[in-house]
Amino acid sequence: MHKSERLFQLVNILKSRRFAITAGDLAARLDVSERTIYRDIQHLQSSGVPVAGEAGVGYLITEYDLPPMMFTLEELQALLLGSNMVSAWTDPQLAANAQAAITKINAVLPEKLKQQVDELPYIVPSFSHDKSQQQTTLLLRQAIANKTCIEFHYIDVNQQSTHRIAEPLGLVYWGAKWTLIAYCQLRTDYREFRLDRIQAITPVCKVFVTHPQKNLAHYIELVKAKYQTS
Repeated sequence: MHKSERLFQLVNILKSRRFAITAGDLAARLDVSERTIYRDIQHLQSSGVPVAGEAGVGYLITEYDLPPMMFTLEELQALLLGSNMVSAWTDPQLAANAQAAITKINAVLPEKLKQQVDELPYIVPSFSHDKSQQQTTLLLRQAIANKTCIEFHYIDVNQQSTHRIAEPLGLVYWGAKWTLIAYCQLRTDYREFRLDRIQAITPVCKVFVTHPQKNLAHYIELVKAKYQTS
């Protein structure tokens, strides 16, 4: 991370806090040494950023004019709820990006809005999406982005295990379970696979190609047509 980016993140973290945060906690958040944090704090203070606090106690920015965030409380509620859902229910990389977005939003909130956001009634628990499923989600997202096949065993509704090689096209969250939408080479057709039933998944070094009759948008159109005529 470049120093300028680290300083920007440091300001965002300090601005987003209502209470002081120690140099040790800042170092852990930014993956640097405490000595680096102390140097960065001195640099910010010498540049006119009003960082209050001291070593061993913690640091805080109380008043600092950052660009205003022109969101209503309802818009902020939607953004933060969505970010919290991404943080709780996707893979570690997306979760980290969501947390970074939340930090940036909190950093520029006026104090009155910050208090209102703290009192929002929504909670997004993450206990239904454990580390194993997070890693599966990450592997699938990478395979979708790279258009590479995957190989796995799948436990169907009758508890029968089948071996599949599939071309992953997209991930859909139905409110309780994540589902992989893929083109199954065994069935030579689209199939939905629940992530909690996918076992022993491995990437395959084989690139697949999408076309107008084999892509996520085409699958969605087929599903819409099915339910509109049923």
